[in-house]
Amino acid sequence: MVAGLVHALLGDGLGGLSRAVPADPFFYPVFVLAYLALPVGDWLIFRRLWRLRGLSGFGATLKKRIANEVVLGYSGEAYFYAWARRRLPDDLPRDARPFAAVKDVAVLSALVGNATTLALALAALPVARTLLPPGALSPTAMGAGLAGAGVLVATTIPFLLFRRQVFSLPGPRLRWVFGVHLLRQVAATALLGLGWALGVPGVAATTWLALAAARLVVSRLPFLPNKDLLFANLAVLLLGGQAGPVAELVAFTAALTLATHATLAAAFGLHHFVERLQARTAVTR
Repeated sequence: MVAGLVHALLGDGLGGLSRAVPADPFFYPVFVLAYLALPVGDWLIFRRLWRLRGLSGFGATLKKRIANEVVLGYSGEAYFYAWARRRLPDDLPRDARPFAAVKDVAVLSALVGNATTLALALAALPVARTLLPPGALSPTAMGAGLAGAGVLVATTIPFLLFRRQVFSLPGPRLRWVFGVHLLRQVAATALLGLGWALGVPGVAATTWLALAAARLVVSRLPFLPNKDLLFANLAVLLLGGQAGPVAELVAFTAALTLATHATLAAAFGLHHFVERLQARTAVTR
């Protein structure tokens, strides 16, 4: 996937890379906002559930996103649960204890992701018929798509039927968490689409709608790391022949996302190293 991404960006040399880099300066702040939408939403949720002060926990939600997207799906939840066990007091209410809260928030996030993916995929299907090359939406592909939609629905229904047994948080809290998840998902998708539109002006909004839907579909694939790279390669494969600038921008966005993950991970690692070094120095003294 990395090789495919490099080929999409550097296949024509540095000239190809310069074409892929958005010229509009507003692309970059919009990208940052889109990147932060998910961890900020998580931080707002847990800040209220656990009554965190200041920016406490925000770095952990950033690490949670990086782990989920670079390492393996839901590995971020495992890290965040371990972080909460170390940092939170033991006298929390039963429904707000680390395992119960992390589990409820993760399940609601999955339900919101399934619902928004199905809604956007249905809205983008007519556009995809005209955007994709002939044969991409063959009866076999459509059957696979319908089967995938059925899996999303089938994995959603049990949580709704047995919600009293699944969830620990009370109803009003669950509805509030669901609303924050929905808002952050819509914001992240809309901001990414806006960034794409700024990067390649003049492209029909329906094209970005179809690509946003495809990205959400890829994001629902379980147990896969680097889903942005997978989505970028699929976009290049399907659109490369007929929509070069669009495919190049999608590849550039995936590369920028991966670079942001790597930069933040390195910064967190350096910070942790300095903290441990200072702790050892203090003990020695």
